[in-house]
This record gives sequence, structure tokens and C-alpha cells, in this order.
Amino acid sequence: MRIAIIKYNAGNTQSVIFALNRLGIEPLLTRDFEEIQKADKVIFPGVGEASSTMKHLKELKLDQLIPSLKQPVLGICLGQQLMCKHSEENDTKCLGIFDQEVKKFIPSDHEKVPHMGWNDLVDKRGSLMDNLPNDDVYFVHSYYVPLNNYTCATAEYIIPFSAAMHRDNFYAVQFHPEKSGLQGQQMIKNFIEL
Repeated sequence: MRIAIIKYNAGNTQSVIFALNRLGIEPLLTRDFEEIQKADKVIFPGVGEASSTMKHLKELKLDQLIPSLKQPVLGICLGQQLMCKHSEENDTKCLGIFDQEVKKFIPSDHEKVPHMGWNDLVDKRGSLMDNLPNDDVYFVHSYYVPLNNYTCATAEYIIPFSAAMHRDNFYAVQFHPEKSGLQGQQMIKNFIEL
């Protein structure tokens, strides 16, 4: 099985590669259109800031390629946010795969921003969330996608938000499965086995 990880200025590609290696998979880190289109599965990682990342994706024309992909695609963290239509982070137009607005957390008296650390998933549904050994996953983010029709797992920090989404062949998670222990490993395995 060929797994392509989209190569751009994302900060978490190496940890995603290591997570796949632990499952016995040697992925291809590439920005080559043909290699990405030929892959059985595609992972769109992301750590960083929305507007500069979208600018980089546009320079590489990956903003046109990613929404056109037909195989299962998994967006991680900023990858999930960039799959939406717009982000409040520097008023950024995104890829538009999910017709959603990405919002900035407003700190509360008891909770600061960014949301960083372990948090439970609730209201899980769909094959991406099957057989997780527990519901605790690792988050690092200041922006979130509100609950919507595509939400397939919810977490709560200040307010409930979309921890995972699914539309057609596109899957997205706000948390970092590559840093979420056995449950993250199982979720990546579920994606590979779709």
C-alpha cells in the first residue's frame, strides 16, 4: 500500500512518518502531483499558521490538488482547519472541502488559549473512531471548527468543538494522532484500513 504524506511547510511530518513506521508502513513524503494522485491514501499534516501555510500551498498549486483527490485523505490539526472554507486566523480563505468557518477560542476565566494537552473524545461515530483503546487524545491549537453536520467526534474546551470530521473521502482530526499513544495509533490504522 502506498501512503503519501503531502510535503510542504508543515511542522509535524517527521512524527507522522514515525507513527506510520510503527505500523510497518514506509510512507512517501512528497509534493509531486503524480505520486500523490497514485497513492492509496494521502495524509495532509499541519502545524503552523493558516495564512502563510495557504500562501505556500498556493505557490505549490497544492491548493488545487488536495480538494480534487479521490482516495481517502486525512487532515491533521492545521490540516483539518485548512480543509474548511475560511479561518479567522489572519482572515484566511482555505480549501473549502468542508463548508465551515474556523474560529478562535476566546479564553475563559478558567481556561486559557491555546488548548494544549490531553482531552477526551465523545460522540464518536464512523470507522475512523473504531476500537480506540480509550478516548484520550493530544491537542495543541488556538483555533477550532464548530460542531457541524460533518463532525464525527467531539471534544470540549471552553465550548464543544469538532475533534474529527468526515465528508466523502475526506477525513480530518484536530488532535494529533501521531502524538496520542495507542489510541492515535489505532486511529491511523483505521484510516489505513479504510
